[in-house]
Amino acid sequence: MFLRAVRTGLRARKGLSRGMLRSPRAAFSSALPQHRDTPDNNASTPFDWTPESKERIATVLAKFPSNYKNSGCLPLLWIAQEQNDNFLTLSAMNKVAEELDMPPIRVYETATFYTMYNRTKVGKYHIQLCGTTPCMLCGAEDIKKTIEEFANIKEGETSEDGLFTLSEVECLGACVNAPMIQVNNQKFYEFLTPANMTALMQKWKAGEEPKAFNQNHVQTCEGPLGKTSLTEEVDAFANFRDLGALAGEIAAEEAAKKDAAYSHSVLHLSDRAMVDQTLCWRDCCQSGGDVEHGCRHVPQRECKLAGVRVMWE
Repeated sequence: MFLRAVRTGLRARKGLSRGMLRSPRAAFSSALPQHRDTPDNNASTPFDWTPESKERIATVLAKFPSNYKNSGCLPLLWIAQEQNDNFLTLSAMNKVAEELDMPPIRVYETATFYTMYNRTKVGKYHIQLCGTTPCMLCGAEDIKKTIEEFANIKEGETSEDGLFTLSEVECLGACVNAPMIQVNNQKFYEFLTPANMTALMQKWKAGEEPKAFNQNHVQTCEGPLGKTSLTEEVDAFANFRDLGALAGEIAAEEAAKKDAAYSHSVLHLSDRAMVDQTLCWRDCCQSGGDVEHGCRHVPQRECKLAGVRVMWE
Protein backbone atom coordinates (compact mmCIF):
# COMPACT_ATOMS: atom_id res chain seq x y z
CA MET A 1 0.00 0.00 0.00
CA PHE A 2 2.80 2.37 0.91
CA LEU A 3 4.66 1.80 -2.37
CA ARG A 4 1.42 2.25 -4.31
CA ALA A 5 0.84 5.61 -2.57
CA VAL A 6 4.40 6.72 -3.38
CA ARG A 7 3.97 5.79 -7.05
CA THR A 8 0.65 7.68 -7.18
CA GLY A 9 2.29 10.76 -5.63
CA LEU A 10 5.17 10.63 -8.08
CA ARG A 11 2.79 10.34 -11.03
CA ALA A 12 0.82 13.33 -9.77
CA ARG A 13 3.98 15.35 -9.28
CA LYS A 14 5.27 14.37 -12.71
CA GLY A 15 2.00 15.45 -14.28
CA LEU A 16 2.20 18.81 -12.53
CA SER A 17 5.74 19.42 -13.73
CA ARG A 18 4.71 18.69 -17.32
CA GLY A 19 1.85 21.14 -17.13
CA MET A 20 2.50 24.15 -14.92
CA LEU A 21 6.15 23.83 -13.95
CA ARG A 22 7.66 22.89 -17.27
CA SER A 23 11.08 24.26 -18.14
CA PRO A 24 11.08 26.82 -20.93
CA ARG A 25 12.71 26.05 -24.25
CA ALA A 26 16.41 26.81 -24.60
CA ALA A 27 17.19 30.45 -25.19
CA PHE A 28 16.72 31.39 -28.83
CA SER A 29 20.10 33.07 -29.19
CA SER A 30 22.10 30.01 -28.21
CA ALA A 31 19.87 27.03 -29.07
CA LEU A 32 22.74 25.66 -31.17
CA PRO A 33 26.21 26.18 -29.74
CA GLN A 34 27.68 24.99 -33.03
CA HIS A 35 27.67 27.32 -36.02
CA ARG A 36 25.60 26.33 -39.05
CA ASP A 37 26.29 28.11 -42.33
CA THR A 38 23.29 29.85 -43.87
CA PRO A 39 23.09 32.18 -46.88
CA ASP A 40 23.12 35.24 -44.58
CA ASN A 41 25.56 33.91 -41.98
CA ASN A 42 28.83 32.39 -43.11
CA ALA A 43 32.52 33.28 -43.24
CA SER A 44 31.98 35.16 -46.53
CA THR A 45 29.14 37.36 -45.27
CA PRO A 46 30.34 40.98 -45.59
CA PHE A 47 30.95 42.83 -42.34
CA ASP A 48 33.09 45.85 -41.51
CA TRP A 49 33.05 48.51 -38.82
CA THR A 50 31.19 51.75 -39.46
CA PRO A 51 32.82 55.05 -38.40
CA GLU A 52 30.39 55.25 -35.46
CA SER A 53 31.34 51.76 -34.32
CA LYS A 54 35.04 52.57 -34.60
CA GLU A 55 34.57 55.53 -32.27
CA ARG A 56 32.77 53.34 -29.73
CA ILE A 57 35.49 50.69 -30.00
CA ALA A 58 38.20 53.28 -29.34
CA THR A 59 36.31 54.39 -26.23
CA VAL A 60 36.03 50.80 -24.98
CA LEU A 61 39.65 49.85 -25.62
CA ALA A 62 40.91 53.01 -23.91
CA LYS A 63 39.68 51.49 -20.64
CA PHE A 64 42.13 48.57 -20.79
CA PRO A 65 45.93 48.25 -21.00
CA SER A 66 47.13 47.51 -24.53
CA ASN A 67 48.21 44.01 -23.51
CA TYR A 68 44.72 43.26 -22.18
CA LYS A 69 42.66 44.22 -25.21
CA ASN A 70 40.77 40.94 -25.04
CA SER A 71 38.98 42.35 -21.99
CA GLY A 72 36.92 44.32 -24.51
CA CYS A 73 35.50 41.18 -26.11
CA LEU A 74 32.01 41.45 -24.58
CA PRO A 75 31.39 45.13 -25.44
CA LEU A 76 32.84 44.72 -28.95
CA LEU A 77 30.53 41.77 -29.63
CA TRP A 78 27.64 43.94 -28.49
CA ILE A 79 28.72 46.80 -30.78
CA ALA A 80 28.95 44.37 -33.71
CA GLN A 81 25.49 42.99 -32.98
CA GLU A 82 23.90 46.43 -32.70
CA GLN A 83 25.53 47.55 -35.94
CA ASN A 84 24.17 44.46 -37.72
CA ASP A 85 20.49 44.87 -36.78
CA ASN A 86 20.62 42.77 -33.63
CA PHE A 87 22.30 39.85 -35.43
CA LEU A 88 25.80 38.59 -34.59
CA THR A 89 27.15 36.80 -37.65
CA LEU A 90 30.22 34.60 -37.98
CA SER A 91 32.03 37.28 -39.99
CA ALA A 92 31.22 39.85 -37.28
CA MET A 93 32.77 37.58 -34.64
CA ASN A 94 35.84 37.15 -36.84
CA LYS A 95 36.11 40.93 -37.08
CA VAL A 96 36.04 41.21 -33.29
CA ALA A 97 38.81 38.59 -33.06
CA GLU A 98 40.87 40.54 -35.58
CA GLU A 99 40.33 43.82 -33.69
CA LEU A 100 41.43 42.30 -30.38
CA ASP A 101 44.24 40.07 -31.72
CA MET A 102 42.45 37.04 -30.31
CA PRO A 103 42.07 33.53 -31.71
CA PRO A 104 38.57 33.39 -33.29
CA ILE A 105 37.66 30.34 -31.21
CA ARG A 106 37.98 32.44 -28.04
CA VAL A 107 35.43 34.89 -29.42
CA TYR A 108 33.11 32.04 -30.47
CA GLU A 109 33.29 30.59 -26.95
CA THR A 110 32.25 33.93 -25.48
CA ALA A 111 29.40 34.54 -27.93
CA THR A 112 27.93 31.06 -27.46
CA PHE A 113 27.98 31.35 -23.66
CA TYR A 114 25.92 34.55 -23.28
CA THR A 115 22.30 34.55 -24.41
CA MET A 116 22.35 38.27 -25.15
CA TYR A 117 24.20 37.56 -28.39
CA ASN A 118 21.88 36.58 -31.22
CA ARG A 119 23.73 34.21 -33.51
CA THR A 120 20.44 33.38 -35.19
CA LYS A 121 18.64 36.16 -37.02
CA VAL A 122 15.86 37.71 -34.97
CA GLY A 123 13.16 40.26 -35.69
CA LYS A 124 13.47 43.98 -35.22
CA TYR A 125 11.82 43.53 -31.81
CA HIS A 126 13.22 40.50 -30.04
CA ILE A 127 10.66 39.90 -27.27
CA GLN A 128 12.07 37.92 -24.36
CA LEU A 129 9.22 36.79 -22.15
CA CYS A 130 10.03 35.81 -18.58
CA GLY A 131 8.42 32.46 -17.79
CA THR A 132 9.82 31.86 -14.31
CA THR A 133 7.53 31.25 -11.32
CA PRO A 134 6.50 34.81 -10.26
CA CYS A 135 5.74 35.86 -13.83
CA MET A 136 4.02 32.55 -14.56
CA LEU A 137 1.77 32.95 -11.52
CA CYS A 138 0.95 36.54 -12.50
CA GLY A 139 -0.12 35.73 -16.05
CA ALA A 140 2.94 35.17 -18.26
CA GLU A 141 1.11 32.45 -20.18
CA ASP A 142 -1.64 34.92 -21.13
CA ILE A 143 0.99 37.40 -22.30
CA LYS A 144 2.65 34.68 -24.34
CA LYS A 145 -0.64 33.77 -25.98
CA THR A 146 -1.30 37.44 -26.76
CA ILE A 147 2.09 37.83 -28.46
CA GLU A 148 1.69 34.63 -30.45
CA GLU A 149 -1.77 35.58 -31.68
CA PHE A 150 -0.82 39.16 -32.60
CA ALA A 151 2.33 38.22 -34.53
CA ASN A 152 1.04 34.82 -35.72
CA ILE A 153 4.13 33.05 -34.38
CA LYS A 154 5.10 30.48 -31.79
CA GLU A 155 7.96 30.60 -29.33
CA GLY A 156 11.31 30.69 -31.13
CA GLU A 157 9.77 31.96 -34.39
CA THR A 158 9.91 35.29 -36.23
CA SER A 159 6.90 36.95 -37.80
CA GLU A 160 6.63 37.09 -41.58
CA ASP A 161 7.12 40.87 -41.63
CA GLY A 162 10.40 40.45 -39.71
CA LEU A 163 9.22 42.62 -36.83
CA PHE A 164 8.78 40.19 -33.94
CA THR A 165 10.67 37.24 -32.50
CA LEU A 166 9.44 35.56 -29.33
CA SER A 167 11.73 33.79 -26.85
CA GLU A 168 10.88 32.50 -23.40
CA VAL A 169 13.70 33.15 -20.94
CA GLU A 170 14.54 32.63 -17.31
CA CYS A 171 14.15 35.24 -14.56
CA LEU A 172 15.01 38.79 -15.64
CA GLY A 173 14.96 40.20 -12.13
CA ALA A 174 11.73 42.23 -12.17
CA CYS A 175 9.63 39.73 -10.21
CA VAL A 176 7.84 42.39 -8.15
CA ASN A 177 6.43 43.92 -11.37
CA ALA A 178 5.46 40.63 -13.00
CA PRO A 179 4.61 39.69 -15.64
CA MET A 180 7.21 41.37 -17.81
CA ILE A 181 9.20 41.21 -21.02
CA GLN A 182 12.59 42.46 -22.16
CA VAL A 183 13.01 43.76 -25.70
CA ASN A 184 16.31 43.62 -27.58
CA ASN A 185 18.21 42.94 -24.35
CA GLN A 186 17.72 46.56 -23.33
CA LYS A 187 14.26 47.72 -22.28
CA PHE A 188 11.88 46.28 -19.69
CA TYR A 189 8.08 46.41 -20.00
CA GLU A 190 6.39 45.48 -16.73
CA PHE A 191 2.95 44.99 -15.14
CA LEU A 192 1.72 43.54 -18.41
CA THR A 193 -1.82 42.51 -19.27
CA PRO A 194 -3.13 41.14 -22.57
CA ALA A 195 -4.56 44.61 -23.30
CA ASN A 196 -1.40 46.67 -22.76
CA MET A 197 0.75 43.98 -24.40
CA THR A 198 -1.38 44.30 -27.52
CA ALA A 199 -1.07 48.09 -27.33
CA LEU A 200 2.72 47.80 -27.18
CA MET A 201 2.87 45.59 -30.25
CA GLN A 202 0.51 47.87 -32.17
CA LYS A 203 2.83 50.82 -31.51
CA TRP A 204 5.90 48.87 -32.57
CA LYS A 205 4.15 47.79 -35.74
CA ALA A 206 3.25 51.44 -36.46
CA GLY A 207 6.91 52.44 -36.05
CA GLU A 208 6.38 54.17 -32.71
CA GLU A 209 8.45 53.79 -29.55
CA PRO A 210 6.17 53.15 -26.54
CA LYS A 211 6.97 54.06 -22.96
CA ALA A 212 9.19 51.49 -21.30
CA PHE A 213 9.03 50.05 -17.78
CA ASN A 214 5.70 50.03 -15.89
CA GLN A 215 2.64 49.86 -18.13
CA ASN A 216 0.18 51.01 -15.47
CA HIS A 217 -0.13 53.81 -12.90
CA VAL A 218 2.57 52.41 -10.61
CA GLN A 219 5.69 54.58 -10.41
CA THR A 220 8.28 52.12 -9.19
CA CYS A 221 7.58 48.81 -7.47
CA GLU A 222 4.39 49.65 -5.59
CA GLY A 223 1.75 47.07 -4.84
CA PRO A 224 -1.87 47.31 -6.05
CA LEU A 225 -2.71 49.57 -3.07
CA GLY A 226 -0.07 52.12 -4.02
CA LYS A 227 2.43 53.44 -1.51
CA THR A 228 1.74 52.26 2.04
CA SER A 229 5.05 53.46 3.49
CA LEU A 230 7.78 56.01 2.74
CA THR A 231 5.06 58.40 1.61
CA GLU A 232 7.07 61.57 2.22
CA GLU A 233 9.36 62.96 -0.43
CA VAL A 234 12.97 62.63 0.65
CA ASP A 235 16.02 64.36 -0.77
CA ALA A 236 18.06 61.38 -1.88
CA PHE A 237 21.29 63.40 -1.74
CA ALA A 238 20.70 65.17 1.58
CA ASN A 239 23.01 62.92 3.59
CA PHE A 240 25.77 62.66 1.00
CA ARG A 241 29.12 64.18 1.89
CA ASP A 242 30.34 67.19 -0.04
CA LEU A 243 33.34 65.67 -1.79
CA GLY A 244 34.75 69.10 -2.65
CA ALA A 245 34.66 70.15 0.99
CA LEU A 246 36.12 66.78 2.00
CA ALA A 247 39.03 67.26 -0.39
CA GLY A 248 39.63 70.71 1.13
CA GLU A 249 39.64 69.27 4.65
CA ILE A 250 42.14 66.58 3.67
CA ALA A 251 44.41 69.14 1.98
CA ALA A 252 44.27 71.38 5.07
CA GLU A 253 45.16 68.46 7.35
CA GLU A 254 48.11 67.50 5.14
CA ALA A 255 49.33 71.12 5.10
CA ALA A 256 49.07 71.32 8.91
CA LYS A 257 51.07 68.10 9.30
CA LYS A 258 53.71 69.42 6.93
CA ASP A 259 53.98 72.73 8.80
CA ALA A 260 54.28 70.91 12.13
CA ALA A 261 57.06 68.71 10.83
CA TYR A 262 58.71 71.73 9.23
CA SER A 263 58.74 73.74 12.46
CA HIS A 264 60.62 70.93 14.21
CA SER A 265 63.40 71.04 11.64
CA VAL A 266 64.43 74.71 12.16
CA LEU A 267 68.17 75.17 12.67
CA HIS A 268 69.28 78.40 14.46
CA LEU A 269 72.70 79.72 13.52
CA SER A 270 74.62 82.53 15.27
CA ASP A 271 77.31 82.71 12.68
CA ARG A 272 77.52 81.94 9.02
CA ALA A 273 80.73 80.02 9.61
CA MET A 274 78.62 77.27 11.18
CA VAL A 275 77.05 76.50 7.83
CA ASP A 276 78.95 73.46 6.66
CA GLN A 277 78.70 71.16 3.69
CA THR A 278 75.78 69.29 5.24
CA LEU A 279 73.52 72.31 4.83
CA CYS A 280 74.81 73.03 1.34
CA TRP A 281 75.42 76.75 1.49
CA ARG A 282 74.90 77.17 -2.23
CA ASP A 283 71.45 75.58 -2.21
CA CYS A 284 70.45 77.66 0.79
CA CYS A 285 71.16 80.82 -1.15
CA GLN A 286 69.42 79.84 -4.41
CA SER A 287 66.27 81.65 -3.43
CA GLY A 288 67.99 85.04 -3.36
CA GLY A 289 70.82 84.92 -0.88
CA ASP A 290 74.41 85.83 -1.45
CA VAL A 291 77.06 83.12 -1.21
CA GLU A 292 79.73 85.66 -0.31
CA HIS A 293 77.76 87.02 2.60
CA GLY A 294 76.38 83.64 3.58
CA CYS A 295 72.69 84.67 3.39
CA ARG A 296 73.19 86.75 6.55
CA HIS A 297 71.27 89.71 5.22
CA VAL A 298 68.28 87.44 4.44
CA PRO A 299 66.07 86.59 7.48
CA GLN A 300 65.62 82.92 6.52
CA ARG A 301 66.28 80.56 3.68
CA GLU A 302 65.29 76.96 3.04
CA CYS A 303 68.06 74.48 2.54
CA LYS A 304 66.70 72.16 -0.13
CA LEU A 305 69.42 69.59 0.23
CA ALA A 306 69.29 69.12 3.99
CA GLY A 307 65.51 69.64 4.27
CA VAL A 308 65.78 72.17 7.10
CA ARG A 309 65.08 75.88 7.53
CA VAL A 310 68.06 78.10 8.38
CA MET A 311 67.21 80.88 10.84
CA TRP A 312 69.90 83.55 11.18
CA GLU A 313 70.19 85.15 14.62
